[in-house]
Amino acid sequence: MEALLLEYLPILIFLGIAVGVAAAAIGASLLLARQNPDSEKLSPYECGFEAFDDARRKFDVRFYLVAILFIIFDLEVAFLFPWAISLGEIGAFGFWSMIGFLGILTVGFIYEWKKGALEWE
Repeated sequence: MEALLLEYLPILIFLGIAVGVAAAAIGASLLLARQNPDSEKLSPYECGFEAFDDARRKFDVRFYLVAILFIIFDLEVAFLFPWAISLGEIGAFGFWSMIGFLGILTVGFIYEWKKGALEWE
C-alpha cells in the first residue's frame, strides 16, 4: 500500500507548489498593486448589464457568441493533453492526425478572426 501511495507523491508535491505559487502571486498583487477601486471597476462586467434589472429586455447576442467561441476552442485545446501524454504510443499516424486537427482549428480561428467575431465594439 505504501508503494502505491508513493506514486502519488509527485502529484501532491506539484499541487503544493501550484498552490504556493498562486498564493504568492495573489499576495504580491495585494501588497504591491495600488488598491484604488472606482465605480467602473466595481460594476458588473461579465454580462454587460446590472444583475438585478428587468429580465425581459433585449440582450446583445455578442456575449453568447464570445462564450460559445471560448467553449469551442477551450474544449478543442483540451484534446491536446491526452495526445501529448500518449504521443510515444500512437506513433506517426497519431502525430499527423493531431497536426491535421490543429490545422482545422487554426483555419477556424483565422476565419472567426477575419469575420470580426473577436472584435468588441
